[in-house]
Amino acid sequence: MAFDMMGMMGKVKELQEKMQQAQQEMQHLTATGEAGGGLVRATANGERKLLKIEIDDSLLTVQDRDMLADLVVAAANKALEAAGEQARQEMQRKTSGLMPNIPGLDLGNFGA
Repeated sequence: MAFDMMGMMGKVKELQEKMQQAQQEMQHLTATGEAGGGLVRATANGERKLLKIEIDDSLLTVQDRDMLADLVVAAANKALEAAGEQARQEMQRKTSGLMPNIPGLDLGNFGA
């Protein structure tokens, strides 16, 4: 059985194109994380960039300053984690069948 170099090169090119297309679509994918029972909401995109922080007016007091900072961090981390997971799943879906399953290979961080 001969090694099909041309077939392999075609698969690599197709994989590169699919990965590039998926990367471009990541900026349109969004995820939201909440903290404090929804009093703080953070939205991130598939490129793991924060897009928006929403804070309920009830937290805008001097007494709640420390708690507010903690809630913003918690909500942002949840949004970034959710966006990263969505990006990983999307990349996996786009490249399904184009690449062998190689243990330890994580395409979720591609371009990040």
